[in-house]
Amino acid sequence: MGSSTENSAFFPTRNPWDTGRVPGGSSGGSAAAVSAGAAPFALGTDTGGSIRQPASFCGVTGLKPTYGRVSRYGLVAYASSLDQVGPIARDAADCALILQSIAGHDSRDATSLPDAVPDYSAALTGDISGLRLGVPSEYFAEGMDAGVRAAVTAAIDQLAALGAEIREVSLPTTQYALACYYIIAPSECSANLARYDGVKYGYSHQGDGDMWEAMERTRQHGFGPEVKRRIMLGAFALSSGYYDAYYHKAQQVRTLIRQDFAHVFEEVDALAAPVSPVVAFPIGERTDDPVRMYLVDVYTLPVNMAGLPAMSVPCGFSNGLPVGLQLIGPHLSEDRLLNIAHTYQQATEWHRERPGI
Repeated sequence: MGSSTENSAFFPTRNPWDTGRVPGGSSGGSAAAVSAGAAPFALGTDTGGSIRQPASFCGVTGLKPTYGRVSRYGLVAYASSLDQVGPIARDAADCALILQSIAGHDSRDATSLPDAVPDYSAALTGDISGLRLGVPSEYFAEGMDAGVRAAVTAAIDQLAALGAEIREVSLPTTQYALACYYIIAPSECSANLARYDGVKYGYSHQGDGDMWEAMERTRQHGFGPEVKRRIMLGAFALSSGYYDAYYHKAQQVRTLIRQDFAHVFEEVDALAAPVSPVVAFPIGERTDDPVRMYLVDVYTLPVNMAGLPAMSVPCGFSNGLPVGLQLIGPHLSEDRLLNIAHTYQQATEWHRERPGI
């Protein structure tokens, strides 16, 4: 778990653009493998930005589909109402091919959508003339790296030159998304990870004690510090006397976030924004400051709260490190987002850049 892939049970993954820096997370291994040329594509799981953020940090293309568009059957559950599987690849055309293969209804996943899957590759027309593209002002707040701001602004200007109509919009509940996420996601995490008790499957600590001691030791040694932190946060939020004050209130705020997006999508066809306010940071820089680490995902979390599709598209560099443009659409608009990304990539070369590894 986490925004940096430093919490792996094995070792931290390194960013191919600078091996002293993180690749993003939590699907940083997938993004690093594609970026380094070790794989033509990979799958990631996006709970709060874990496909888009590492794709941005590693200079590749990542797509988080609409919640329920891809089956979660077989996935290790973190936060069941937020998790979604999606592709990470070199470009939008490859993402379209992979999504075509993995999308669709699955009777083994109760949240899987029954809607027919369109031909995503056929949607790549290379034409976005007349597209209404919203730019949320809240996603360009203070604290963003100047190089990130410049790259994303240039990408939006490029989309305008390709025929998109740019409109400034507002998503006022964006400021609450981070706090809301870090109540809902850990709460679901604490419930989901209760199944890892060393009895049914997975890691099991073998000792001389009784069953209860074995279960305690299994969870002590099997979970890392970040996972334990989130389990404890979630267990507290769900505990008697705190449920209404935290979890119930967070779900109410989540509804407001969804309504914000629904209102904006009455005016525009898609949104364009940064993926993250920063580029890849040095390994170890934020491990002792969880809140600073969590802020890296401030622009990706709202999308998961609303269950929307979104993409990260390479759009430039800041201090020699990749920057990602985030495209966000209404429910089941993956074909539209893929076409916007494809059209942009036909006119630019950022997605063709390769790390010198």
